[in-house]
Amino acid sequence: MKLQAGKTRPLALLFLFIAVVVSLLDLQIVDAQRKRTTPQRAAEPKPTPKHRTALEQMGAPPPVPKLKEKPVQELNPDDVVKVDTTEVMFPVTVRDANGSLVNNLTRNDFRVFEDNTMQPLSDLALRQVPVDVVLMVDASSSVANNIDDFRRAAQGFAAKLAADDRISLIKFDDRVELLQDWTKSRFQLQRALNRIEPGMYTRFNDALLLASKDQFGAPSLKSRRAVIVLSDGLDNGQGASTLEAALQAMIKAQVTAYIVSNTEISRATKRAELDTLLGGSDASVRFNQVNIDRLRLGLQALDQSEQNLAQLARATGGRLYKPLSFDALESTYAEVADELRHQYALYFTPLNKARDGSFRRVRVETANPAYRPQTRIGYFAPKS
Repeated sequence: MKLQAGKTRPLALLFLFIAVVVSLLDLQIVDAQRKRTTPQRAAEPKPTPKHRTALEQMGAPPPVPKLKEKPVQELNPDDVVKVDTTEVMFPVTVRDANGSLVNNLTRNDFRVFEDNTMQPLSDLALRQVPVDVVLMVDASSSVANNIDDFRRAAQGFAAKLAADDRISLIKFDDRVELLQDWTKSRFQLQRALNRIEPGMYTRFNDALLLASKDQFGAPSLKSRRAVIVLSDGLDNGQGASTLEAALQAMIKAQVTAYIVSNTEISRATKRAELDTLLGGSDASVRFNQVNIDRLRLGLQALDQSEQNLAQLARATGGRLYKPLSFDALESTYAEVADELRHQYALYFTPLNKARDGSFRRVRVETANPAYRPQTRIGYFAPKS
């Protein structure tokens, strides 16, 4: 029995192997039949190529160009602005002995001297040459509380300008900011005036220099140039420019400076405070000695600043105004506008043809010795 059982085991394994092979063959046959009976998916038609326009064939547009910022450079005393023409234009204001403007003169009433040599006049124009005016406001702590007074004065000033006159707005304190570039729109100016925000310190010298170089640049015969700045002129010394460098830049750019100084307003405030402290008892004076010394130094600084501002206005042919209150700003700016409307524009071609970049002193006289002509002290000759 054991021997027979051993013989049947290999046969069972053989039958099992044959059954597995048959099952695999059946699966392959069924799979092949399924593939024959399943319908083939039709190939999708290719889309007709769309016609491209000439603009599309050029590809994507180039990126929008960006304006390159001008590098800020310190003014070198040896730098001279080059002028393409030898003709020179000098704005001249004439007042009589009472300080009233004189506006009925002709070319024959003027004498122009360059380095003490009389020059032949080319042309004379009154109220025919447009004026470009930069309004500058000191937004530091000395003026911050009265910005609204300046806004009203600036709007009144702009309303008195001619249609061809242009105006821009610069605010300076810790920074110098151009709030409005050149425009003839009084509406744009009003919007820019609303963007004035107060700061702390005063970069007075930097503001004048940047206005002269960036807003005006090289001299031009097409318009008169002026800045009207509201400030006490007390520079904080944290900027990169000196008053001498600012003055030189203004003369090179042929800019007239009208200074509306609040030195008298600040002086009255400091004197009143000082008188109060000095009017106390001896013990009170000793206790407040630090504040007393500070006020005295402040008054001395105002005196020195006022002298500097007067020199700046005189050298550029402008004027120094010292209103006694901020309420007087409107009438002060109206007076400046009146002067600009009644300026003479004197043109002459210098007899000295040397293009050496030298400074030439200019003096203007009138046939009537009672009249007082007012213009800048000179100009820089072109340099080849």
